[in-house]
Amino acid sequence: MKYLFAIILFVNGLNVLNAQSPALSNPSVEKIASGFNFTEGPVWVENQGLLFSDIPENKVYLLDTDSVVSEYINPSGKSNGLAINNDGNLLLCQHFDRQIGIYKDGAIETVVSEFEDKRLNSPNDLVVKSSGTIYFTDPPFGLNDEGLTSDLGYAGIYCLTADGKLHLIDKSMQYPNGICFSPDESKLYVVDSQIADIYVWDVVDDTTFTNKTLFYDNPGQWGDGMKVDEFGFLYATANNGLSILSAEGELVNKVTFGSNGPSNCCWGSENDEPTMYITAGNSVFRIRNITTGTGENIAPNPIKFYPNPSTEKVIFEISPNIDVNSVKILNINGTIIEILALNESNTVIWNARNSGAYFISVETTELCFSERFIVTP
Repeated sequence: MKYLFAIILFVNGLNVLNAQSPALSNPSVEKIASGFNFTEGPVWVENQGLLFSDIPENKVYLLDTDSVVSEYINPSGKSNGLAINNDGNLLLCQHFDRQIGIYKDGAIETVVSEFEDKRLNSPNDLVVKSSGTIYFTDPPFGLNDEGLTSDLGYAGIYCLTADGKLHLIDKSMQYPNGICFSPDESKLYVVDSQIADIYVWDVVDDTTFTNKTLFYDNPGQWGDGMKVDEFGFLYATANNGLSILSAEGELVNKVTFGSNGPSNCCWGSENDEPTMYITAGNSVFRIRNITTGTGENIAPNPIKFYPNPSTEKVIFEISPNIDVNSVKILNINGTIIEILALNESNTVIWNARNSGAYFISVETTELCFSERFIVTP
């Protein structure tokens, strides 16, 4: 039996976000693996599980369908972003080796390492179009880590066509990072990490892109990997959490992961359920829909009252003996506006910066209760 308890927060005014994507209409956040150094570049492989990079450890790990973690590639060239090409082979953005590599028969081979006879910087993230063309970003992060300088003198966005020719799409960004297409591949999205600005292009063909415009600005943050879902919603990682954006560039949901800033994300499938995997700090998280038990056994009355706490940060402690399935912030209309993850001390922290009346709902396997808070930012 699953239970739900609700915590009501009242602050001045109201901040309402739009409806979330149908892909994650009733999402639950779970930490499924930890103890790594810095996780990145997750990709789902059918019948195997989740592959992801640990950049400082110079490894790719496999989290299999039985939730067992094992080394998959060692060394990995300090790989970052990973993708599966149209032939089912693993592609790697290799920071240290300064190339796009392909993993075949237990070894990594070079796909591309130069542009106009100059070494690439440190390929960061990539996406494979349905045509088979490979698109990737090439900021200088890996060079900075190794104390090297760029041979090219800029950070580029590239596409590699089937004939092996490398095309430069853009070189105006300082740190191009996450890259993905809209579901119909008519739009290309790339984030400039340092300013967390996401740009979008119209796609003319595999090598031609026009009408570059600012799609979304995450002020004061650091942008990273991105993915879209089948409905056109964009999932963008940054140091302040996972932002879920509509196809019009409006923030519709936010997922936070305690002290872990998410670095990248990918879609997979478990038991035919839409599942998003998140790499964040030393851990890997999973977001799935809750299909049963939601909305039952809500305690009718508050048991504590907190008048005007002096901080905007609200901390909720949850017993380590309680199996928590979901922690969410909702507005008074019942719309989910933020999803929270437990940190290592089994607490949930929410920054109540925006004024409004809110609920915090926590689905657990234990008895439920309710608390009411008065918060004045």
